[in-house]
This record gives sequence, structure tokens and C-alpha cells, in this order.
Amino acid sequence: MTDRTKQIALILGATGGIGGAVARNLKARGWTIRALHRDAAEAAAKNTDFEWVQGDAMRADDVLAAARGASLIVHAVNPPGYRNWGTLVLPMIDNTIAAAKITGATVLLPGTIYNFGPDAFPLLHEKSPQNPVTAKGKIRAEMERRLETASREGVRVIIVRAGDFFGPGAANSWFSQGIVTPGKPVTSVTYPGRKGIGHQWAYLPDVAETMARLVERRETLAPFAVYHMQGFWDDDGTRLAAAIRRASGNPNMKVKAFPWWMMPFAAPFVPLLKELREMRYIWQEPLRMPNDRLVAAIGAEPWTPIDEAVRASLAALGCLPPELEMPQRALAAPHTSGPVAVTPISS
Repeated sequence: MTDRTKQIALILGATGGIGGAVARNLKARGWTIRALHRDAAEAAAKNTDFEWVQGDAMRADDVLAAARGASLIVHAVNPPGYRNWGTLVLPMIDNTIAAAKITGATVLLPGTIYNFGPDAFPLLHEKSPQNPVTAKGKIRAEMERRLETASREGVRVIIVRAGDFFGPGAANSWFSQGIVTPGKPVTSVTYPGRKGIGHQWAYLPDVAETMARLVERRETLAPFAVYHMQGFWDDDGTRLAAAIRRASGNPNMKVKAFPWWMMPFAAPFVPLLKELREMRYIWQEPLRMPNDRLVAAIGAEPWTPIDEAVRASLAALGCLPPELEMPQRALAAPHTSGPVAVTPISS
């Protein structure tokens, strides 16, 4: 049996939502967490659970030095403020691939739906055609293409794609940046889609748990292993808002339309708004991801009931009064009950 206490995971992006969630999950499993950061001393002062290493994901030598002795590299790093994607993202994945080739570490990539254009809707399978229509989508598709090439050269790769993230730590998300306002009580919900259009969500702790279970089975997986999560399927675009109503204790809460009309004016000044505007098409058609391959690999997908997930998310954002916050048990390991596989929907 492998001595898991000696396993080292290098996390690129440990201060981000998904990177931090995966790091904490692996730490709880006995992994040593090594995190690369441009100001390791500052990061270490805030978090003593990880081994912080000074370095920059844009520097190949820094990534390689940090990866020495690691059996896993979690590539969850993004440019600060989501700026300069076109010039920073691909060099960073190249540095991760180069380090993995030398050290033999498996690369774990949190995937997205940005790789896919509307031609792949409404069902996204692992091998659906990737014809992205945005600049970010094209970069994400190229990242995966480079990882697939590396897998043919001896690098083991795991990619987990999921719907829109939400949950504690998911700061740059539709949920926290568009639907509710962090730090304020929820008096209304701003929803980007239309009633009747289904949408898929992914609760961050469930995503991290899924990734960790795949990592535990990495030696039995294909060299280039890609999986989709089903997450929470809002079948008509109203169920997430209903869960927010229940969590906030306001059954009559108003649901407002997202102000798409103002995006062209604000996007040049706020990079995140530019990202949101480019991805409007994912709200115009139903989008669902079957998880059959994932279930075959790990069994039932980790799944937290939506009311628990929403309440924990709102509490983490400071949107609930103390008497309505989720008990601590809900922030622990996610539930494994619930749907096991997705039944395809008609187009």
C-alpha cells in the first residue's frame, strides 16, 4: 500500500477557489501540500497548513524546482485579475508540462465549459467537438490540446470539467459576482439566464472531492483522462433562485434579469465583466454534462444537496445573518447520495 503521508502535491493557484479547495481536500487525505507563490512569506503568514515556495508560474525554473519530489501538479493558476490571458496562460501550462515530464508527476487540470461553442449543446460529452467562440475558450482548448500531446509523451493527465462553480472560496464566479452581492443580505437575485433554459452548476467542495478521488485512482486511469461532472442541474432556470430564497428565509424574493445591455459599456474597464459578456451564449441554450464516465471511474459522484450548498455559499459570502448560516457539518466532506448518472435530454 502507498504511504500517502509521503505524497507531495504541488498546487499552482493555491490561493484561488478551486486550487485552495483541492489543496485542503488532499491535505485532509494526508498529502503534503506545496504551494508556489510570488510572495511566499505573505502567503505563509496567512496559511500555515501548506508549504509555501517562493516562485512564479511564469518561470519554468521556479515551477520545476517546486515540483521536485511531487507526484501531482494541480494546475489551477490564472493570471491576476484575469488580465493578459492571451500572453500568460499558455506559457504557464507549458511550464507545468515541462516540470511533469522531468519529475513524472501527474497533472490535474480543473477544466471548464469555455472550450465548447454552441454547436456542442445541449449535451456536452468528454469528446464533444471543441469549437470555442471566445478568445478565452480558444486558449482553454489549446491548453487541453497541449496536455493531450504531453500524455502521448509520458505525462499522465487528469481533467475534470464541470458547470459554473459556486461555493465557499469561489470568488470569481457567476454566483458571487453576478447573482448575489458579497457582504450584503440577499434581498433580490439577479439571474443571467431566462426561465425555461436549463443550466448546470458545480459546488466547489464537490468538485474538489471528485478530483481527489480521481487522483487516488490515477495509476488505473488512461494517460489522458477527461471526466465530466453532472453537479446541480437547474432544469428550467428557476431552481437555483428558489434555493437562494429558501436559504435566505425570503420566499417572495424578487428575481431580476441580468443587465446584459450595460456590459458593452462596463466591460472595457472591468476585465471580469468582459469575461461574463463573452460567455453569454451559455445562458441562451440549455447546457448539461452527463457523468457516465466519471461514475464508472469512482462510483457515485460527490453531491451535496442544493439547499446545503447554497446556504454554505451565501454564509461564506457574508450574505446571511448568523441565525441562518449553515452548521459547520455542511462545510465538511460532501454527501455522496443523490443522482448517479444523467439521463440525456432531447435537443
